[in-house]
Amino acid sequence: MYSISPTSNSSAVSNSSALDGQLPQQIFTRREVIPLQNDVLWRIDHGAVRTLTWSEDGTFITLGYWGLGDLIGYPLSRVKPYQIECLTGVEISIVAPYLWHQDINALLSHIQQAEDLLKIVHRKPISLRLWQFLVWLSEKFRRDVDQGKLINLNVTHQDIAEVLNTLTGRQNRLKSL
Repeated sequence: MYSISPTSNSSAVSNSSALDGQLPQQIFTRREVIPLQNDVLWRIDHGAVRTLTWSEDGTFITLGYWGLGDLIGYPLSRVKPYQIECLTGVEISIVAPYLWHQDINALLSHIQQAEDLLKIVHRKPISLRLWQFLVWLSEKFRRDVDQGKLINLNVTHQDIAEVLNTLTGRQNRLKSL
């Protein structure tokens, strides 16, 4: 029904057994790609990922940022190509298909977060788009510190530009070379 296949970067798989009621957990490193399977959803137990696709000219299109407790996987998308990239070190567990119905709140949250991000990406002007994206990141990935909130996620200017669709054509072409 479902299986785990090792990735090219030799990700570690925990040795949880069916006796303790836990499904296998897999560990990935930053920037590693999580393998796709048609009938597998993953629950993020630690870390953050982004789902993405790309256009014919190689422009990356970020579909979402996902963290602790979120469900990810190919069954949640119709987009091709589709990729799940780790933004941090990530630990994920399989959610068996016969248990998907028990995660209705996580599935609804997935839809709502995707809609939130879509709304942000279409804001004008770009300065407001950036501000709202940073607020969204701070709500999802924040860590409270003495000075306020810290976005506990390593995102580059390039990552932000890809999410907010603010790269120029020249930057997109150079990136794909």
